[in-house]
Amino acid sequence: MKAGIDMGLTSEGTAALLDLEELLATRLLVQGNSGSGKSHLLRRLLEQSASWVQQAIIDPEGDFVTMADRFGHLVVDAAQSENDLQRIAARVRQHRASVVLNLEGLDVEGQMRCAAAFLGGLFDADRDYWYPMLVVVDEAQLFAPAAAGEVSDEARKLSLGAMTNLMCRGRKRGLAGVIATQRLAKLAKNVAAEASNFLMGRTFLDIDMARAADLLGMERRQAEMFRDLERGRFIALGPALSRRPLPMRIGDVETQARSASPKLLPLPDAPAEGMHELIFEAPDPEPVRVHRPRVAPPPTTADIMAQLARHRPAEPAAEAAPAMAPEERAALMDDILREIMADPDAAFASIAVLYQDFLVRCRIRRVSGEPMGLPTFRRRLAVARAGAQPGQADEAWDKAVAFAAELEEDIQAVFLLIARAALEKEPCPSDDDIARAFGSRSPARARRIIAYMESRGIVVCRTDLRGNRIVALPDLGCETAAADAAPKPAVAAREATAAPDLFASG
Repeated sequence: MKAGIDMGLTSEGTAALLDLEELLATRLLVQGNSGSGKSHLLRRLLEQSASWVQQAIIDPEGDFVTMADRFGHLVVDAAQSENDLQRIAARVRQHRASVVLNLEGLDVEGQMRCAAAFLGGLFDADRDYWYPMLVVVDEAQLFAPAAAGEVSDEARKLSLGAMTNLMCRGRKRGLAGVIATQRLAKLAKNVAAEASNFLMGRTFLDIDMARAADLLGMERRQAEMFRDLERGRFIALGPALSRRPLPMRIGDVETQARSASPKLLPLPDAPAEGMHELIFEAPDPEPVRVHRPRVAPPPTTADIMAQLARHRPAEPAAEAAPAMAPEERAALMDDILREIMADPDAAFASIAVLYQDFLVRCRIRRVSGEPMGLPTFRRRLAVARAGAQPGQADEAWDKAVAFAAELEEDIQAVFLLIARAALEKEPCPSDDDIARAFGSRSPARARRIIAYMESRGIVVCRTDLRGNRIVALPDLGCETAAADAAPKPAVAAREATAAPDLFASG
């Protein structure tokens, strides 16, 4: 499923679309000198994708807190302990809340420590909560510096390690890093190198222009063009943007930063003598009692935790869908599950990714009512991976589904696959089929799973006179027909040349 994010216009006047699904897998690097429009670009990306994906913004200047009023982001003030920030980040992933980590007012070392703690909490979240998330880091050179500065080595190592985890290992955990920097030369190379998409804005130094040209695959003589780019214009390249360098102009945004570019104001019209008197000789003014409105203190950790517990993911603005009959709603969700499982890569995707895909498809198809919860989705997905027809009604099959619900989550689909074959008197599933139901491509892993299930007394395996495998299910009182469980020749050849599976037995 494709979700095209409108970033503005290309040089040819066509819409500049960013493939959000591809971005989640390949990450993004934005570079441009101060005033080139980096923050405007990030704001456009965040606004356009707010209804599609969870977001976390590391904001060193407090510019993005205005996202809270329009798009419902929670603002996490950095006046928390590092342990509190880690716990808040874990809750953010659990409840799928979009947040802004406001680091305004801290010194550089404090910002690095807080950002490292928060990114660490996102990275270390429980596997069940690895939902897709855009993690936007503005002024990334502060958190992943290329060289040691005035901060302590400990703070630099913590921050650089967190940024490296985000860009290098975050994809498998659903974290898609979007980093923006003023100068590529100031950004750690191992962090910048993991991005596959680039948006390069105005820059003047030769070293930065040459590095930007290298990243975009341009000749050195073309690097001069980066000096001539206007504010808000960028050169795009990457699988989520364009296969060739593409100039684009970033579109308008709905929210504004609290800070703005400086504007010229006329100087006061006063003679030099009068100014001298005002500065050096004027008496101290009488104290004036000014009634200022009370400023609310920053929220406590307990307040933020309570907000996260009450949070519900923002839904895209749309007309209310008409109420559906339960039968129609169930049939529509069955169709969506079939569409998801028709994707060859779906068997190897995590539960969190598939669940996010399912919810987005439900919104697109206007499925009304309360969305299916994650526990229910897990059970339905296990049934779908077993190859059963949606809505299949049979007393023996219902008993198999009920028994599978008591097993470990990882082996439910494998048990139901074997149970379906046994109840329908079909041949025993091959190692390839069992591995696919488990979410693996390794037949050796399938044999390990069967051995584990047999050790638990869930299944009993035997072979006929020809050496074909038969699997019996004692709790259901049935067994599969005999079948050759060996992997297909292509798979066997691939396994023979591959590195040994250290976790497979037999």
